[in-house]
Amino acid sequence: MKRLGAQSGEGRIGCIIWFALLGVGILIGSKMIPVKIATSELYDFMDEQAKWAATTPPEVLKNRIFQKARENDLPLDPKNLSVERYGDSIKMRAAFTVPVEFPGYVYYWDFDFQVNRAIFIF
Repeated sequence: MKRLGAQSGEGRIGCIIWFALLGVGILIGSKMIPVKIATSELYDFMDEQAKWAATTPPEVLKNRIFQKARENDLPLDPKNLSVERYGDSIKMRAAFTVPVEFPGYVYYWDFDFQVNRAIFIF
C-alpha cells in the first residue's frame, strides 16, 4: 500500500510548542497568583478595619495594617501608608510595588489601595 503524502504522525513541533506555552503559563501563575492573594488579603483587612474604626485611633490602625503587610511579605513602606479620620469617615491609603522575579526578568507590580468608608459610631 502506498503512503499518502508521506505523513507518519510527525507533528511533534506543535506538541512541543503547546507544552512550552503551558510551562510559561504555569510559571507566570505560580509567581503572580500568590502576590495577588496576599494583596487582596491586605485590601480586605484594610476594609474590615475601616468598618469598625470608631473607637480605634488612626495610629493604631496604621500599625495593624503595616503588621498585616509584614505577615503577607508585602514591601509596604510606612511612609506610603496613611490613615486619616474626617468626622464620621475614615480614609486609608497604601501604595507599594511588589517585584515579581522571573528567569531573566523582574516585573514590578504597582498597587495603590484606597479605602474611604463611613465609620459606624455607637
